[in-house]
Amino acid sequence: MNINILTIFPEIFNVLNSGVVSKPIKNKTLKLNTYDIRKNAVNKHNHVDAKPYGGGEGMVIMAEPVVKSLNQIAKSKLGKVIYLTPQGKKLNQKKVLNLSKLRNITLICGRYEGIDQRIIDKYVDEEISLGDFILSGGEYAALCLIDAISRYIPGTLGNKDSYLKDTFSNGLLKGDVYTKPEDFESMKVPDELLSGNHKKIDDWRDENSLLKTFLKRPDLLNEIKLSKKQKKLLEEWESKAIL
Repeated sequence: MNINILTIFPEIFNVLNSGVVSKPIKNKTLKLNTYDIRKNAVNKHNHVDAKPYGGGEGMVIMAEPVVKSLNQIAKSKLGKVIYLTPQGKKLNQKKVLNLSKLRNITLICGRYEGIDQRIIDKYVDEEISLGDFILSGGEYAALCLIDAISRYIPGTLGNKDSYLKDTFSNGLLKGDVYTKPEDFESMKVPDELLSGNHKKIDDWRDENSLLKTFLKRPDLLNEIKLSKKQKKLLEEWESKAIL
């Protein structure tokens, strides 16, 4: 996979050379290319922003330096152009999975009050948001997106099946997890996990995952197809909650 990043702070992405994401980068299964928008500034003072027409707070990144940066990328490597903005559609695991299947992606990282709308109108294929909150720049959203995508790239995770059981992978939250010791401050690991019975362990994990979702994110239950067993469990929990 090839990911192009347009930013005025390319040094922020050096953090990806550490941790899990560094594995596909070192293995060359993931290539990150940063393009410094300031190098395409419109004047000798390296200005890439200007005051908004009509007045108002802050500054806006101008169209020309962004488009010049886009033009530095070969058309065959441009791929889907994504602008990271709180005005975009909220990112979810399904979107991450779909993006991980692409060979090329270009991310535009906004700053200040955003980028000139004409860039979005003509060059951007999709706008994506991490959620209903504001960051100081799109770089941090891009880091999160790249990290999430990289988990699907072969060789990134030690256990290739890890992402299959992550939270949201099946529409539910991941259940409780435990490790040594078996007894910590009078709190014990559930007997099912110590039983050695794989079916009993799987059943406990499935039920616990459903319960965690029911208690913490019941909204997610409206977006997945539940089995008869899951529906029955939910009815039982709902009746107990009412009582």
